Amino acid sequence: MKTIILLTFSNIFMTFAWYGHLKFTNTAVWKVILIAWGIAFFEYCLMVPANRIGYGQFNAAELKTIQEVISLTVFAFFSVLYLHESMKWNYIIGFIFILLAVFFIFHKWN
Repeated sequence: MKTIILLTFSNIFMTFAWYGHLKFTNTAVWKVILIAWGIAFFEYCLMVPANRIGYGQFNAAELKTIQEVISLTVFAFFSVLYLHESMKWNYIIGFIFILLAVFFIFHKWN
């Protein structure tokens, strides 16, 4: 559970670092890059321990899958609440397919 919490907060920082600047298109790119690097530092401070703690309980493929699902979930909320973009039906279908991938990755096949 600690891994999931750390990955969630890490992805919140990551999403703001990568996409938060889209509301500030008049800001110089070099300033945006420096700010994004600063935000990304905190993302790494959470992501690295999350992966270290989770490795062993999860394998690398499972950790990456968890991270991607969290990342897309955080991004979906971010794009709707922060960027005021709409959640379209085809995005939802795409997310469903990603959840299907989660099933295949985490299912214990004999």
